[in-house]
Amino acid sequence: MTFRSVIGQIFQQEDINFLLSNRIPRRLATRFFGWFSKIENPLVRSVSIGLWRLSSDLDLNDAQQTRFRSLHDCFVRRLKEGARSIDIDPHVLVSPCDAIIGAFGRVQNGQVLQIKGSSYPLRELLGDDDHAARLQDGCNVTLRLTATMYHHFHAPHDCVAESTTYIPGDTWNVNPIALRRVDRLFCKNERAVISIRLSPSGQVVTLVPVAAILVAGLRLSFLDPLLDLRQSGPRTIRSNVPLSKGQEMGWFQHGSTIVVFAPAGFRLCDTLKEGATIRVGQPLMHLP
Repeated sequence: MTFRSVIGQIFQQEDINFLLSNRIPRRLATRFFGWFSKIENPLVRSVSIGLWRLSSDLDLNDAQQTRFRSLHDCFVRRLKEGARSIDIDPHVLVSPCDAIIGAFGRVQNGQVLQIKGSSYPLRELLGDDDHAARLQDGCNVTLRLTATMYHHFHAPHDCVAESTTYIPGDTWNVNPIALRRVDRLFCKNERAVISIRLSPSGQVVTLVPVAAILVAGLRLSFLDPLLDLRQSGPRTIRSNVPLSKGQEMGWFQHGSTIVVFAPAGFRLCDTLKEGATIRVGQPLMHLP
């Protein structure tokens, strides 16, 4: 039995997975991992990346480079030119990231599906009753980025980034096991609410990147890429930044989740399937 299969079997045990990924000092673990992953010592880097590759499905074939300064450098790697194809149909909203498709559907009675059998209030996720009301009967898709995936996210359509609201919170794991066990999990975790106005239609789409254990740390390249939203606590940053479909918007420091919301009139693509993998630029929703 290989090391990878042993680790896989351990994490398939739901109780053990939940214990190891949540019943620890989550913020302390996240700060420690953030520090450790940026160590540029060649031995630390090589052993860390080697163990990561041995115990996971990490694939660097589409990476712009395969030699990295640190483990963190590998996490936030960029892709080779042309590694992702962006659907140019102006009537299609595309996936902003590589991800595993989680729950999807419509906002009904102000509730959003977290996982089968569990939902959460949209107003609680967004921190704004009026914003939530504007999305009633709209579409939503949860996109979960695993640790080995490409961690940058991109504009799902030609648009203007109008505002970003940072909401502090916890760092629960966001894997399916935790989603089944922790009520309103996305509403508890650190997150950002990003509003973009599509061009030329004018509809407003909302992206909510949600942090998780070992992940907390979001960089937005359409603002200041060095900006650490956590430095000054809860706040809203207004902007007027035009973005082309497929243009980079930012990146996670590790892996996490993005929940995409579109107002009433949008239609989910028939190709969506829970548990399937989607890539940056592939169709997600149809515009009205």
